[in-house]
Amino acid sequence: MINFLVLICGFIFGIGLIFSGMSNPSNVINFLNIAGKWNPSLLFVMLGAIPVSFIGFRWFQKKDKTVFNDKLHLPGNSYINKELIVGSFLFGIGWALTGFCPGPALVALYTGSPKALLFVLSMLIGMFLHDHLYKAFIKKIKSKINPHSHF
Repeated sequence: MINFLVLICGFIFGIGLIFSGMSNPSNVINFLNIAGKWNPSLLFVMLGAIPVSFIGFRWFQKKDKTVFNDKLHLPGNSYINKELIVGSFLFGIGWALTGFCPGPALVALYTGSPKALLFVLSMLIGMFLHDHLYKAFIKKIKSKINPHSHF
């Protein structure tokens, strides 16, 4: 039952991305093009999503369980580190170049878009490289320099 509800929520999210035009990368690229053919549609999507998310997070912070009665795990990291900055920079470059972020790319994948396929494959390769090579590299450096330092 839980998987079915998660599937329905994902479906609703995908439908929202389609109706808002966010699965079309040209809308995102034109939003970022403030000196040219600017498209404010992403701004309106954000202005609608941010209050809903804010209220939802505030509501869930008062609870210690999810709606499925599982333990609630909210992000606990509140500091900015090099990894966050580099990751944000890479995300922004990919987003500006392609007009996709992960959710809309997965929705556009179902349209058969070669650009979406290339983006999703690149995203998966990047996730694999991070989880298997980068983490091992950092762990090795930490153990050699100082086991208690933060990178």
